[in-house]
Amino acid sequence: MDYLGSVQEVTTEGKLVVKCTDLPEIGEVVYDAEKNKIGVVKRVFGPVSGPYASIEPKSKPTGGEKGTDLYTTGGNKHGKDKGRSRRN
Repeated sequence: MDYLGSVQEVTTEGKLVVKCTDLPEIGEVVYDAEKNKIGVVKRVFGPVSGPYASIEPKSKPTGGEKGTDLYTTGGNKHGKDKGRSRRN
């Protein structure tokens, strides 16, 4: 698993704001350290050098998520090899 970042805030809408170490893909599944599914990346914002991601959690946040480290499975980045076959 690849480290995504740590939760900085929980919004009033219940989304988790994460300061990312790398640019995540929208729709990427997010896990905690015990490999429990936390939610999905819904929005990426902020500077390219230090992006933030808005995570829509699969269950309502309890408020204790702040400071939690989150992870992704990695995989294909930026749509490379996204179902297109190469023709020679």
